[in-house]
Amino acid sequence: MFLQNKKAAQATTKQRGDAAEAAALAHLQAAGLVLVARNYRTPGRGGGEIDLVMRDPRDGTLVFVEVRQRASASHGGAAHSITAVKKRRIVFAARHYLSRLRALPPCRFDVVLVEARIEWIQAAFDAD
Repeated sequence: MFLQNKKAAQATTKQRGDAAEAAALAHLQAAGLVLVARNYRTPGRGGGEIDLVMRDPRDGTLVFVEVRQRASASHGGAAHSITAVKKRRIVFAARHYLSRLRALPPCRFDVVLVEARIEWIQAAFDAD
């Protein structure tokens, strides 16, 4: 019985995450960005994942987007859940993604927070 409840809770968490990602995608597309890839993962264990890879058609910038959602602000909210380790994994995945391209476009790392409202933070952090 416990395992069934745990699986149901995990499915609910995944569904909430998928819904947050879909809301973030719709928000960014409404702002003019174009989807390039979704849930890009590096091969092997210990790599990273990028929730959304978007392109800004105005200047060709490739935008690596981390979508964060928290059900409660009791632990600092969604923004505080992006740790230094998480940033390193995102940067690692972005470098892996870029290694497949012939020419390196301008890039940036954005964060979309999905809480009571959607907040888009452009250039939220650097690769350094």
